[in-house]
Amino acid sequence: MLGKATIEKILCAALETGGDFAEIFIEDKTSSNFNMIGGVLEKAISGRDFGIGIRILKNDYFVYAYTNEFSEENLIKVARTAAQGISTQKKNITIDLRKSIVRNMHEIRIMPDTVSKREKIDWLRRAHQTAKFYDSVITETYTSFSDSVQNIIIANTEGLLTEDTRCRSNLGISVMAEENSIKEMGNKSSGYFGGLEYMRQLDIEACAVEAASKAKNMLKAGYAPSGKFPVIIGNGFGGVWFHEACGHGLETTCVANKASIYADKLEQFIASPLVTAYDDGTLTNTWGSSNIDDEGVNTKRNLLIKDGMLKGYIIDRLGSIKMGMPSTGSGRRESYKFAPTSRMNNTFIAQGQSKPEDIIKNTEYGIYAKYLGGGSVNPATGDYNFSVSEGYIIKNGKITELVKGAALIGNGLDTLKKIDMVGNDLKLEMGTCSSQSGSIPVTVGQPTVRISELTVGGREEE
Repeated sequence: MLGKATIEKILCAALETGGDFAEIFIEDKTSSNFNMIGGVLEKAISGRDFGIGIRILKNDYFVYAYTNEFSEENLIKVARTAAQGISTQKKNITIDLRKSIVRNMHEIRIMPDTVSKREKIDWLRRAHQTAKFYDSVITETYTSFSDSVQNIIIANTEGLLTEDTRCRSNLGISVMAEENSIKEMGNKSSGYFGGLEYMRQLDIEACAVEAASKAKNMLKAGYAPSGKFPVIIGNGFGGVWFHEACGHGLETTCVANKASIYADKLEQFIASPLVTAYDDGTLTNTWGSSNIDDEGVNTKRNLLIKDGMLKGYIIDRLGSIKMGMPSTGSGRRESYKFAPTSRMNNTFIAQGQSKPEDIIKNTEYGIYAKYLGGGSVNPATGDYNFSVSEGYIIKNGKITELVKGAALIGNGLDTLKKIDMVGNDLKLEMGTCSSQSGSIPVTVGQPTVRISELTVGGREEE
């Protein structure tokens, strides 16, 4: 991409007007995307995106510029133009970049460009055929596959020069079921940080059956009751509520500006003693992992909550400056077009001691939210709401009728304190998170957990 001498010139130009720190992020990304509707290939696109982002900091203020025209003359011009946004006192500097070797924790054995398009399309066709013929109520299938290889170089005026290669792939399956004019959807996604050996090992048929069964099951669902009940949230993607209702509030994007309900609460009890939680960017070949973050800092296993006590935040460079705390390897961005901000990697509630079946048995009446859908949260207050894509009524310690139309409404701090049982069945699921620095791959997760009381919005009064 760019040579060391050119990078040094760009960084020097960026600090000519008195900035404290400058950083360059170079990205060369290739990707392919395939979409199939009803077994017919609708889209097959491959592409390459190359660009360079330059960030300049002065105290806790920054200027960001990017370009995909990478001549040395243009890059120096872009750096000097950006530097005009931080005009204090001109200075001459020298930079000695020292290359840092990235520790590779995620093996990539099969690169995407070594696998034929025919094989990738066959994965979609297998998913379609399994889902379509699962049951006669299945009327439509939507399958997609994407892969990408992102080569990056990160350098800054502290002398850092590092590079890495990131490879990700994911398969998505959506299924529609229809009966008596009622239509329902079922979804399943699987994604990996690593080579396509993971796709070749994936049980595609099992994924398709899971999506199809969700859609079929929901056809028979009645409407959920409304009121305040004990709620059991299933493992895996159930952890999206923790990601939204707590995780975002722990990012220094909010915390450093006092725009989070979790600000100034370190070493305070914010959750039930049963709750321990992490954000871990080091999990091997996991969707939200990476060797280094987008500021060149090694990713880490960050303890957020231990036995109910808040132990840490999710911190990038800017958050580190504002809060006087070290980076947690959490500076992330979608691409060179975005400045990095503090973002989650793989965020989850740790495994507990209870068996999932015992959690059900110990609940006289409540809602079992097996799968959650979309949701929203206000980090400043912690208030959230989430849809339940597949839910059940629990009566006398048993799962009974299937219900739909349920929404979980609560407050992050209040919910964390009302967790009274945590299962021993931790599971992680892939997702995509959108925020100030764009859309990034993340993993959410949790074991089965029970919340002693939560407001459930539904259509039926109990």
